[in-house]
Amino acid sequence: MGNKIGKDFLQKLWKNSLLPMEGAASQAYFKVQVLVTFLRMNQKPVHLETTLPEGYRVERLETPNIDYYKYLYKSVGKGYCWWMRLACDDHTLKAILHNPAVELYVLFHHTRPAGFFELERCHGNDVNLSYFGLFPHYIGKGIGFACLSQAILHAWKHDPRYLLVNTCTADHPRALPLYKKAGFVPYRALLEEWSIPSHLDIKIPAQLLDEAQMDNKE
Repeated sequence: MGNKIGKDFLQKLWKNSLLPMEGAASQAYFKVQVLVTFLRMNQKPVHLETTLPEGYRVERLETPNIDYYKYLYKSVGKGYCWWMRLACDDHTLKAILHNPAVELYVLFHHTRPAGFFELERCHGNDVNLSYFGLFPHYIGKGIGFACLSQAILHAWKHDPRYLLVNTCTADHPRALPLYKKAGFVPYRALLEEWSIPSHLDIKIPAQLLDEAQMDNKE
């Protein structure tokens, strides 16, 4: 299974990458609140789609290029407030993506990327589905459950104690029902406040706009 890293390691890398440089000017943030739902499954489902529709394939990128990863991340997450990986510096992001415990898979439609998912093997023999999503023009074409099935099948190759995932109110409204359909069971919900650096130029989803406020770091 290779080396394992836990969320503490990833969070430490991420937080260190956000530390302000000495003498840096104050930075503006958007503050938004999201309700995060945590889900898990403790056994491999039997109703998954084991094959993809014709013309689609999933390919693992062993040592992904940072710029290409950002392209995938922005393309999939631009409508859903995906920002945390964009707030990392390139050194931190490379350390995360090139760690043997992190696996990046890209869904291709013929030669074009159509989505991606990312798995993280954690301490305690859990696997976390860190990211999963499709490019906007592939949503609604019936490919989502098949791609999620591929993510789950790859995760269960590691025989985890739990397969974990979370979604939030910034995500597509069909995300939570899709995870439940695949066999994930909610076990916790948590209200989080995000301080999103404004220089990232992240689109705040309409359902969060009423909560978004500009704030200056002092």
